[in-house]
Amino acid sequence: MEKKETIISTQKLSKSFSVGGKQHHIIKNLDLEIYKGDFTVIMGSSGAGKSTLLYSLSGMDKPSLGRIVYCGQDITDESSDRLAVFRRKHCGFVFQQIHLVDSMSIMDNVISTGMLTGQKQKDLKKKAMRLFERVGIGEELTGKFPAQLSGGEAQRAAIVRALINDPDIVFADEPTGALNSAGVKAVLDVLTDVNNSGQSVVMVTHDIKSARRANRIIYLQDGGVMGECDLGRYVSGDKKRHEKIRGFLEEMGW
Repeated sequence: MEKKETIISTQKLSKSFSVGGKQHHIIKNLDLEIYKGDFTVIMGSSGAGKSTLLYSLSGMDKPSLGRIVYCGQDITDESSDRLAVFRRKHCGFVFQQIHLVDSMSIMDNVISTGMLTGQKQKDLKKKAMRLFERVGIGEELTGKFPAQLSGGEAQRAAIVRALINDPDIVFADEPTGALNSAGVKAVLDVLTDVNNSGQSVVMVTHDIKSARRANRIIYLQDGGVMGECDLGRYVSGDKKRHEKIRGFLEEMGW
């Protein structure tokens, strides 16, 4: 088997918070590798540390202890400003709460993100139009405000914003949690397409249907990796895939 290339790794990663004078350990001495080109899903019970791990991997949150290495470069002790530049260049983010700016059209939401990396507005608009087309949003919608779109449309627009800077890796935190079934499928189809084009995806979810899109599932419990499931590349209609995930989750006590 060909050895996979690591895009992000952690070494003894720990994250804790002090509440009322007591330390609460969310992530504990976690060693983990995220591989380039994978669609990785992080699952686990509530409070297992899923979102905390996602934010730590992306440089949005600093660990209490341990190291985070991106493509061989230790980013753990970088300043907030340098981490912001790192995220703009290498990472895209999609959240359950869509976080588009209400007072701006979805086109302006996307372009304003691209301009932070010094890209020209004219070039960005052309690029944004290609991305909007890719996610199934027609030109007639690009001038609308977020409140004028359905939940699924707004989330797909948020994915365009996440892709405008050509990130190496897309982080998604429960991106389908607030959508109806049609919106869920549309967003998952886009993330699958993104991954098939070569970009890495790391997604937190509690939904088995969403997890089916992954080729690797990491199960967290009490701040550590309890188990992993290797699924291979997603193929639509593969019933054995669903059964394999359900069996894995039952084994994990989910």
